[in-house]
Amino acid sequence: MGLFSLFKKTDALPPLTDDEQARLAANSEAERQSQAARQREIARATAMKIDAIESAMAADIFNLPEPAWGSQRPPRPLRAADADDDFSGIPTTLLLTDELPLASADDSTPVVEEIAILYANGQTAVAQQMLTAAVAETAGQNSDRAAWWMLFDLYQVSGQQDAFDNLSIDYASTFETSPPPWQAMAAPSATSPDWAGLTPTESFSGALGPHIAPQLDRLRSLAGANPVLRLEFTRVAAVNADGAALLLGTLRQLQQQQRELILVGAAALTTHLRSNLAIGRRDEGEAVWLLLLELLQLQNREKEFEQVGMDYCVTFEVSPPSFTPPHKVAMAPAQHVSASPDRFMLPPIIEQQLGALLPAIQQYAEQYPALVFDCSRLARIDYACAIQLHSALQELAAAQEGRKIAFRDVNHLVTALLRLLGYANLARIYPHKY
Repeated sequence: MGLFSLFKKTDALPPLTDDEQARLAANSEAERQSQAARQREIARATAMKIDAIESAMAADIFNLPEPAWGSQRPPRPLRAADADDDFSGIPTTLLLTDELPLASADDSTPVVEEIAILYANGQTAVAQQMLTAAVAETAGQNSDRAAWWMLFDLYQVSGQQDAFDNLSIDYASTFETSPPPWQAMAAPSATSPDWAGLTPTESFSGALGPHIAPQLDRLRSLAGANPVLRLEFTRVAAVNADGAALLLGTLRQLQQQQRELILVGAAALTTHLRSNLAIGRRDEGEAVWLLLLELLQLQNREKEFEQVGMDYCVTFEVSPPSFTPPHKVAMAPAQHVSASPDRFMLPPIIEQQLGALLPAIQQYAEQYPALVFDCSRLARIDYACAIQLHSALQELAAAQEGRKIAFRDVNHLVTALLRLLGYANLARIYPHKY
């Protein structure tokens, strides 16, 4: 017998059973998936490292000793004391009580300031990238919300509703609270896109009935000479059939005339009306149902419009009105103070030079002891104009001792810029509330 015959395999291995083959295949697939997962994790870590390096490089760029636009940047003042911000002694038509939140000094972190400057100077894409990165860093942390609010506003002024909705989901999970609603800005009037000035305003309160007819007459009479009208429903407690019919007719007429409308508290009024209506019950009257449908249409809430329209159809056994997208309608949140009817509305964009805006503001200052600037349409003011406006307001404040100045309904991008430039030292800044 040869040497190698001693080690000769005498019995062949039995073939694998079907179960053994299945387990072997499953183990191979599991190992393959595990390796793929490890590769993805390595790639993700590498990408995060690259992002961190790029962010550090960007920070170094922004921290240069003298930015190109910084030669006119004034030193940042300390926030004025609350006593200096007191608006007591102002007539009730210029009520500036302290129930709305002031812009917080804590919002002025370095990254927020740099983003505010970039956005002010028209670099919206870069500002959006930086805001997205800032929000990602705070995701899952119940920390400062300034970057979130600025990004919400940027999405709204640029019409990015899908991105806004995605951010809303992250916001709700991060802060465990309801996200802000989408409120698209009204398109500027084609005949006067840069319009600015006193805004005719009608504030409705109590139970709306036949007594609102004079207010609506005044509103219609002013529509011809004013491209923007403001209607406030914050203090409305109820609406009867006569009041609903009057208001409905006026809203339809203003839409036909293509007037630009700013509706304050429309969402709250819509909720109130809807909660008091029931399918099959006609007690409130058909006009109240039609007013509810009109308000939903003005807010561009088509899905809810269709649902209420079916309820209206069943209740009154008539065909519901068809949905028509609103024309130049903007929404503003309900406020807890009486808004002044003498507010000076700023235009959607202020850039390059103040131009005719400055004489209009000076004329406004000659007529009113307190200056209330409505910023609900203001999407952006560039850096140079913001500095020029600050200087003009300083002169107006010095010309009349004790003059009070306020900025209302400011978006958070503009708020950050105004704080950076020292506006809080001479005016009260009320960003819109989220």
